[in-house]
Amino acid sequence: MQSRADFSLRSASAELHGASLKPRAGSSPPYVVTILICMATVLRAADQDPDREIKRLVDVFSILESNAADPISSEAIMYQGAIPGMLRTLDPHSIFFDPGQFQQLQQMQRSEQKGFGMIVSVLPGRVIVLQTMEGTPSAKAGLSGGDEILAINNIALSRLEPEELIQFMGQARQHEVSLDVRRPGNARLLRFGLTPALVDTPTVDRAFLPSPGIGFLRLTAFEGPTGKLVKQTIEKLGSPALKGLVIDLRGNPGGDVQAAVDMASLFLEPDQLIFTVKGRTADGESVRVKKLNRPYTFPLAVLVDSKSASASEIFSGAMQDHDRASIVGEPTYGKGLVQKVYPLSAGSGLALTTAFYYTPSGRSIQKPLQGVELSAASTMAQGPFKTDKGRLVRGGGGIQPDEIVLPETQSRLRSVLDATGSFTSFATEYLRTHDIAENFEVPGAMLDELKVFLSERQIQPSLSDWLKDREWIQSRLKQDMLNLKFGVAVGDQIELKRDPVVNAALKHIK
Repeated sequence: MQSRADFSLRSASAELHGASLKPRAGSSPPYVVTILICMATVLRAADQDPDREIKRLVDVFSILESNAADPISSEAIMYQGAIPGMLRTLDPHSIFFDPGQFQQLQQMQRSEQKGFGMIVSVLPGRVIVLQTMEGTPSAKAGLSGGDEILAINNIALSRLEPEELIQFMGQARQHEVSLDVRRPGNARLLRFGLTPALVDTPTVDRAFLPSPGIGFLRLTAFEGPTGKLVKQTIEKLGSPALKGLVIDLRGNPGGDVQAAVDMASLFLEPDQLIFTVKGRTADGESVRVKKLNRPYTFPLAVLVDSKSASASEIFSGAMQDHDRASIVGEPTYGKGLVQKVYPLSAGSGLALTTAFYYTPSGRSIQKPLQGVELSAASTMAQGPFKTDKGRLVRGGGGIQPDEIVLPETQSRLRSVLDATGSFTSFATEYLRTHDIAENFEVPGAMLDELKVFLSERQIQPSLSDWLKDREWIQSRLKQDMLNLKFGVAVGDQIELKRDPVVNAALKHIK
C-alpha cells in the first residue's frame, strides 16, 4: 500500500489532563525551583519521602557549580540532564517540557486545524498530488491531481526517504511555503506559494456501503465531535435499515477519551461499563453508559492493528468484553496510561503517568513496561478474563482480536510498482488524453499499454510474475485512475474491496 499524507495540521491529542501545582516562594533560580517541584511530584507519586533525595541532588549541584573544570550551564544540567534522566526511570510516557516546549504544547492544544487541503501520495523521493479540496489554499493556487511536488522552500524532495518526507511536510504545512511543481505535459516547472488556512478534516474520513445494507466507516482519531459525527454518518448510511457496520480503527492513535465514551454509548446498553481507571494515588473511577441511552442494535465489526492505541483500545475493549462487536485484525498497541500535566515554575511543565485504564472485564490496556519503575504495576495477569457471554479473552496489554487477519502481502513486483509510483504516473498520462466514468473498469488493452509504459522505464516483470499479480495490478490501476479523476474517497473503495481484513469483518457481520 502506498503511503498517503494529508497536507494539513491536526490539533494535538487531548489525552493530557490539567492539574495545578504552585511553587513555593523563594530566591532560588527558576530552574532550581523547577527541579525541586518536579522531584517532589515524582517521588510523592512513588510513595517516597522527597526531602533526602532533594538534598542529595542539591549537594551534587553545588559541587558541580563550584568545582567543575569548565563553567557549567545550570539550565542545561537541569532541563536536559537531571529531570529527563529522573523521568526515564518511570515510564516512556512521563515527559518534562522546558518553557519553550511547554508553551508549544499549550499552543497546539489550543490550535485549530490548519493546512493546505491536499492529499498526496508519498513515494521514495517523490510526492504526487492525488486530490485538492475545494476552497482550500492548494485548490485556489491551481494545484491539481497528478502534479508532482519536486521541492518545498527550495529543498529537493528527491533526497529524502518516505518517513523523512512525511516529517518534513508536517513541519512545512505550519508556515507559508513555496512549492516547485512538475505538471504532466508541461516541460516548464511551476512555482506555487501557499499559506496555511483552516481546513475541515473530520475524524470520520471514509464512509460508504461495501455491500447492500452494510456500512463502513473509518476513524482517523478521537476528538470532541467524533461521537456526534459517527452518529450523523450512520444516519446518512441508512439507519435504521442498516444490517451491520464495520468500524475501521487501524492506524488510529486515539485522542479524547470522552469521544471514545460518546462513541461506545452509541452501541452499548444503558448503564453498561465502558472502562475503569485505577492508580496508586488516583481514586478508582468507573465510566458507564447513561441510564436512558438508546443504542444502535445492528451487528458490528471493529478493525484494529498495531497502531490502534489509547481511545481506540478503550472503545474496542468495551465492544469485545460486552460481546457487542467482533474485533478483527492485529493486536493493538497497548497504551492505557492516564496522564496529568502539572504546570511548574519558570513556564515549564510535567506530564506524569498517574493511573491505568482497564476494560470492563478487568484487563489492563497498558502493555508491560520492562525496566522502569512502573513495570510491576503495569505487568498484569494474563487472565482468565471473560466477556459477558463467558468467552475467554486475553489480557497482558492491548486488545487481542477475535480473529487475527494480516494485511495484503507484497510480492516483489507489487513492491516495485508501488515504490516507483508507476500506477499514478501512468494514470496521470492516460487521463491527459482520455476520459473515464465513475463505473470505469480496466480493459485488457490498457494493461498492455501499462506493460509498454513499464518496459520503457526498465520494469520488465516475467510472464509468471505478471499473471500471478494481474488481478491486483488491474485493481490498483483502477484505484489510481479513480483517485485522480474523482477523488481518493472513490479510489479507496476499490482498495478496501480487496482488503483481507475488511473482507473478514464482513463475514463476521453476515
